[in-house]
Amino acid sequence: MSELRRLLACSLVFVLNLPSLPAQVGQQSTVSNAPDPRALHLLSRFSFGPTPEDLAMVRKTGVDAWFEQQLHPDRIPDEALNTRLAEYPALSLPVDQLLYRFPSGAEIRQAAKERRPIPNDPVLDAIYRRHIALYEEKQAKKADNKTETTGMAGTAGTVGQTGMSKQTVVAMPTPPVTDSNRPRFDDLLVRSTLALQPAQRIDHIFAMPPAEYEQLRANLKGPQKAKLTEDMTPQQRELLLDYENPTRTVVEELQSQRLLRDIYSSRQLQEVMTTFWLNHFNVYLHKNDEAPYFLVSYERDVIRPHALGNFEDLLVATATSPAMMLYLDNATSTGPDSQAAEKQKLRAAQGRQANPKKATPPGLNENYARELMELHTLGVNGGYSQKDVTEVAKVFTGWTVDKPGQGGSFKFDETRHQPGTKFVLGKKIKENGQKEGLQLLHTLATSPATAHFISQELAVAFVSDNPPPALVNRMAQSFLHSQGDIPSVLRTLLHSPEFWAPEAIQTKVKTPLEYVVSAARATGTDVTNTQPLINALNQMGMPLYACVPPTGYSAKASDWVSTGSLVTRMNFALSLSTNHFPGITSSFSDAQLQISSLTDAERSLENQLIPTGVGEKTRNAILSQVTTVPTGNVPVAAKPPDPARQMQLAWQQNSQLAGLLLGSPEFQRR
Repeated sequence: MSELRRLLACSLVFVLNLPSLPAQVGQQSTVSNAPDPRALHLLSRFSFGPTPEDLAMVRKTGVDAWFEQQLHPDRIPDEALNTRLAEYPALSLPVDQLLYRFPSGAEIRQAAKERRPIPNDPVLDAIYRRHIALYEEKQAKKADNKTETTGMAGTAGTVGQTGMSKQTVVAMPTPPVTDSNRPRFDDLLVRSTLALQPAQRIDHIFAMPPAEYEQLRANLKGPQKAKLTEDMTPQQRELLLDYENPTRTVVEELQSQRLLRDIYSSRQLQEVMTTFWLNHFNVYLHKNDEAPYFLVSYERDVIRPHALGNFEDLLVATATSPAMMLYLDNATSTGPDSQAAEKQKLRAAQGRQANPKKATPPGLNENYARELMELHTLGVNGGYSQKDVTEVAKVFTGWTVDKPGQGGSFKFDETRHQPGTKFVLGKKIKENGQKEGLQLLHTLATSPATAHFISQELAVAFVSDNPPPALVNRMAQSFLHSQGDIPSVLRTLLHSPEFWAPEAIQTKVKTPLEYVVSAARATGTDVTNTQPLINALNQMGMPLYACVPPTGYSAKASDWVSTGSLVTRMNFALSLSTNHFPGITSSFSDAQLQISSLTDAERSLENQLIPTGVGEKTRNAILSQVTTVPTGNVPVAAKPPDPARQMQLAWQQNSQLAGLLLGSPEFQRR
């Protein structure tokens, strides 16, 4: 740890003295035997970073053939990734089953109030009852705190025969648990629990009294926590995690599979485009209790299958997705003149509305209508007005979700749909129920403004922060001529001179997600625990699925480049290269572990991690921060160096070099 802290301190000096990113643009590689620059540029934009395997494939097939193959992900075997994803069987469940098996906070509250039945399955029964007990305990503490606060606010309470007030008795605090008075949990029980076979271990844990289980959790040390689940099947591990925290399990598995796909998938273009569309059609992870569950299906069933398909199909799929309907509140939108609204008005007039707040349906909600035009299709300068927003909101009244708390699907509720003709962008939409929305989505998907806006977004993502207008216009024409065929637009981009122009090479700054994933790919990292990567993205300001506004995360350098963000990236890079993260191991070839001069070691690692090379100023800054491995002639009287120690020093040197290279401006560009 002391060596890592020393290097982190040095890295701060290193980062602050590096040239700015723009000053390095166009720097030629000084690394010998560098791969084809076209292959490197292709992979830097249409994958999450080149790997030796990817470069070999492009070299074998050629740029165009590789790209065409990537446009058909269903034809690309991905067994290595599938093996890793098999650790998350819950993510293949439909949303209603996922919520049933891994109950949300809302489901637990409903079960506690006996508004939902507890499953008959004995395992699920144990899971539900544990979380109901935790919920009731939390509610009791809130009540106690409220009583205590009320009692302290000026009421002494009624004194009984014991001389103590009722409030004092109820609010008697539990003495704080300290190391000196903490009850010691028998280590024999910990070891005996871990010694059980996985199925017996789960049964044993589920049968524990609540207090005993909490003590077990408190007394399990780091290695023991890992041992608790290490030999379990994925299904058994999920059961135990479900028992601990159902929603957290779903969130962590959702985030984990996303990172594993980006790092290991052979279908790199599909994953890059999935990330692009997830950001374009952003849905916030913590919108409500059910959002994580619907996001599983949103990515799996809506975004990824359409990422390289037709834009209108993708637009309709997002519009009918419960995740989107709930995130932008369209699920509650009700026409002011709809049957449901009129019925409530009549009840109110007759004085039959016992609970007006609960019974009256919400009014017209314009959130989805506004973002549909501003962010999903036409763009902020797409030529629409506030009146258009209101009319679009009326079109989508009745587009809702059936029983969202139980993982229901999209449905159209005719009783909440605003009747009558609507006028959007100067065009008449006759009353036609759900088909009004489909007609409008077609109009938006085929609009020239949408073609230009989507093309602009793609050009920013894959070419430069300020793409040439001529390129965007050609992409927009391709969009219109192909009726929104996403591969056709991407082909136009790939075959454009602007994409291959020198001023476009290595000018895009990686977002935190691109940076973390590309670092893992470049170092050949084996990830068995994604949590450190998830934490790193949180620290870098790009937590997965957690962008609150519907705009999504920016793809421009100005939003990610600052002294603080560069230092955070450097710290991550050094921790990754020195294998500081548990469950994450970076690999370096045997040749790189041989004792060699500092300069030779740097050149070798530079060739692997940054095939395009780094500038001399960057290289000199890196070399000045690394401890040299002792080499040279050894005096005759001296004891020969220990080979094992020399190898260890070589590994430390190379790890430091790798971390500094990963933190360099050249690696942070694509």
